[in-house]
Amino acid sequence: MNTEKEKCLRGELYDANNDAELAAERLMCKDICHEYNSLRPSETGRRKELIAGLLGKTGKSFLIEQPFYCDYGYNIEIGENFYANVNCVILGGARVRFGDNVFIAPNCGFYTAGHPFDVELRNRGLEYARPITVGNNVWIGAQVCVLPGVTIGDDCVIGAGSVVNRDIPAGCLAAGNPCRIIRKL
Repeated sequence: MNTEKEKCLRGELYDANNDAELAAERLMCKDICHEYNSLRPSETGRRKELIAGLLGKTGKSFLIEQPFYCDYGYNIEIGENFYANVNCVILGGARVRFGDNVFIAPNCGFYTAGHPFDVELRNRGLEYARPITVGNNVWIGAQVCVLPGVTIGDDCVIGAGSVVNRDIPAGCLAAGNPCRIIRKL
């Protein structure tokens, strides 16, 4: 029998609301995020230790400003020289990978979770998760929203306020709602 977590990791519809295993994992993650967000900013060692224990993979050099929120943690991978400013949200039911030298401005969200358009399936609480990948040397402006299944290539700049609902190839300045390529860099 397939567990809801196994369905999630395969990108199938799954029930995150009524599954005890997933609910327990989210609760544990929320507790760690709460502890992290409650630390003094000067407690850099403890902050780094909590994030390194929460996320699936980290580089040696990273800083995630408080507050930070995620739902599982273990599906998130960050590369070297990663920086996320305040109010970063990563809903990582599926893998979320950030390359090296990624800079994220305040109030950005990365959402792997989506819900079916079919009202009956949606009302049953079913959802899906699609991976998000952000390449190396990427700058993401303030209040950017990255949706399920998106890949942002290396050397990109995503303008503030963008809603990224499709892949952005390497070496582009992209912005808008929906996010579109403005020009090559």
